[in-house]
Amino acid sequence: MVTAIVLVQAERSLIPETAALLAQVKHVREVYSVTGDWDIVAMLKLPSYDDLDDVVTAHLRKLPGIVKTQTMLAFRAYSETALDEGFGIGLDG
Repeated sequence: MVTAIVLVQAERSLIPETAALLAQVKHVREVYSVTGDWDIVAMLKLPSYDDLDDVVTAHLRKLPGIVKTQTMLAFRAYSETALDEGFGIGLDG
């Protein structure tokens, strides 16, 4: 499973609409409006790097309101939720 974090610069007047459209894209799990140099952060979970390429190049960058994106890949998860899920693999019940 590939986890990607996509930072988005959006047209200021279209941030809410752009975020709502992002949330509807396949493999996008969470979308946040944020402060700082970027306007929106999207969290993606994908089965493969080919799927990531398809989503970012064929879908995200073509959405109305998106000016620029930067994609980061997660190597390892340290949150309790992710650790609990990992420790639970293979347990019955």
